[in-house]
Amino acid sequence: MSARQEKDAEQATAASRTNDGPLDVVVIGGSQAGLAIAWHLARQGLRYAVLEAGPEIGHAWRSRWDSLTLFTPAQYDALPGMPFPAPADTYPTKDPVAGYLQAYASALEVPVRLNARVTSLSRTEEGFEARAADQVFRARQVVVTTGPFQTPFVPPAAQGLDESVTQLHSAGYRNPQALPEGPVLVVGGGNSGFQIAEELAAAGRRVDLSIATKLPVLPQRLAGKDLFWWLTHLGLMRVTTESRLGRRMSSREFVIGHSRRRLQAKGVRFRPRLTGTGARSAHFAYGSTLDTGVVIWATGYRLDHSWIQIPEVARDGQIAHQRGVTGVPGLYFLGLSWQHTRGSALLGFVGDDAAYIAGCIAARRRASDAASPRPVRSHRAEQR
Repeated sequence: MSARQEKDAEQATAASRTNDGPLDVVVIGGSQAGLAIAWHLARQGLRYAVLEAGPEIGHAWRSRWDSLTLFTPAQYDALPGMPFPAPADTYPTKDPVAGYLQAYASALEVPVRLNARVTSLSRTEEGFEARAADQVFRARQVVVTTGPFQTPFVPPAAQGLDESVTQLHSAGYRNPQALPEGPVLVVGGGNSGFQIAEELAAAGRRVDLSIATKLPVLPQRLAGKDLFWWLTHLGLMRVTTESRLGRRMSSREFVIGHSRRRLQAKGVRFRPRLTGTGARSAHFAYGSTLDTGVVIWATGYRLDHSWIQIPEVARDGQIAHQRGVTGVPGLYFLGLSWQHTRGSALLGFVGDDAAYIAGCIAARRRASDAASPRPVRSHRAEQR
């Protein structure tokens, strides 16, 4: 973070504690969604701060496995106002993405507070109060941009394995060399499971991939064009959750750019749904078993908004919202999966929802300004 950004963030923090009153907006989360909304807030001239839990912008990306590769090509990976610095139809890995986010925050001079994990968000008379360690941030409006990848989920079956079995979630996987020698069981048939299983097989490991639900597989390229070229030009990236097609699309995930046949050709053995475990064994549907010493749980994430101390924001573990606008005036979400469209949580498409939320913020601010009493001019002043 640049000295200018640090100064702006410190000034924003001080302003939220002094007689200058609360900030206009606090953004909780400094990854792509947080930076996309920051671009709009800066253009509106608002006083705001972005609170990032990590030690640097892009930390969440750098913390993923080494070879993680986007399935969106570079021309579809840009945030508002700044293209992604890579040739079209190339597929960035995680470190260039993290570097792009850092360069973006620096170029826009976003006022970011690092190591500011918010542990409490509550309402006040003036708006909201966010607490991060010993820091307090007050704002009239808040945008939560912590995204869909929050708490790694590991199924209860993991508890049945012996301590001698190496277990880790895909969030903690880095590369094949970091694992103990021997065969590996990967549990989870989404994009992460397929990518990790293929990498391990290419490194010479014997790999078994357990899939509970067989997801549809889409090729990365069709007729010489990337999949997202087709999705964009056919209008499918604009299909919303309010439509029948959008509801159908949002109810299921897809595996992109991988195929069972390709993995099988590399030696990956497919297993059905994991049903239980023994001390050093995995048990699958239809009665098959497998001795195992290394298990990678590519079983996804769960949302965790327990730190939001505002009633009715979350219902049954899900955020209650309409396109990111909650029932609590001034509280918004951005970057959720299928918040509005398929692209709502994707790097190069989150900007559409960011523009909408920014419009809501501006409209609420105008309404608040219009409702505020204006100073009455004195009779003497009118005579001048």
